[in-house]
Amino acid sequence: MSARLDIANRDARRLWLWVNGLSGPASGPLDVPGMIAALGFLQIDTIRNVTRAHNHILWSRNRNFREGMLWPHLASRDLFEHFTHDASLIPTAQLPYWQVQFRRLGARAAAHQWHQSGLGAREIERIRARIATEGPLSTHAFDTRAASREMWARPPHKKALDQMWYAGDLATCHRQNFVKFYDLGERVFPAALLEGPDDHEALTHLSDDALDRLSMATPGEVARFWGVATGAEARHWAARARTVPVRIEGADGIWRDALAHPEIEARLQAAPAAPARLRLLNPFDPAIRDRARLERLFGFDYRNEMFVPPAQRRWGYYAYPLLEGDRFVGRIALKAERAAGWLSVTGFWPEPGVHWGTARFARLEREIARFARLAGITGSDGIAPALQTVMK
Repeated sequence: MSARLDIANRDARRLWLWVNGLSGPASGPLDVPGMIAALGFLQIDTIRNVTRAHNHILWSRNRNFREGMLWPHLASRDLFEHFTHDASLIPTAQLPYWQVQFRRLGARAAAHQWHQSGLGAREIERIRARIATEGPLSTHAFDTRAASREMWARPPHKKALDQMWYAGDLATCHRQNFVKFYDLGERVFPAALLEGPDDHEALTHLSDDALDRLSMATPGEVARFWGVATGAEARHWAARARTVPVRIEGADGIWRDALAHPEIEARLQAAPAAPARLRLLNPFDPAIRDRARLERLFGFDYRNEMFVPPAQRRWGYYAYPLLEGDRFVGRIALKAERAAGWLSVTGFWPEPGVHWGTARFARLEREIARFARLAGITGSDGIAPALQTVMK
């Protein structure tokens, strides 16, 4: 066990932004699988407020990225789609270790009322047989009705498809206009990668991998990274793993114990200062996904309010955090009207104590203009009115 290392708050912020790919050049050669491998995985999301979350996350790291550049890497099997803490794209190299998640989520889905389809074994087998015979099919190829009209209600065939998908019996073959097409797992996953280690070895690998990407973490944060290990399993791993004990200073000045990667000192030395530019981050960005960690390191209280009743929201339906240097300076809510070719600002919330003068608003305007171009909104008419709304 190494001597305990103290990491000051500004150094912890600097390292965290660097390992999340937010400290390097904003452009350059584009390597989509490489970016995702560096992050560990990429959450995908259906909501298209301005652009979908996965597009925004990649664009935040390389502004040469454009919509449509992601999905060929799923079709070419550089990536596979499964469930971490949510639907995600994962480097195919992780497949041998992901068998533990197939087993666990498959069993959980079969047992949990939310996922139980209500269909008999023969009906489920007929769904699978159609895919085996006809090739990749989407949920639209089947016709069963949900038992209720609640927004979360799903038809029985969709639940059956998801049960088999969680277990790895079915896999996402490709997506078309974001619609998922299911095929047999054995036809999607490379056969050589389907023979994985036992659960203990797989969980050890995934926990080591999580700490590699987090650089510094508590056992709970290691468990939450992939969403595979339990808290008890993460603590068991931590008691045996090769780590460096550290104390990390929070934004509140309180020092807390954690574990760090064996190369933590070299990483702290290598991590550059956060760039001064203002960035508009996605609510699902991995740098802010763990809200407790975000508040502890940056003093930034943030929550995703898309599914919060309007009367209970503190901010907006889709509020983007604004990162400048190594601190968060506010939130902004944007809405794209693609057909009309404009972008509107529906809310703006500066952080307490942050002065928004002409220079900072100018940086925000430039960032919004860049973001609008990602969404295909190129006319200047869409930007100036938006910022005038903000500045009132």
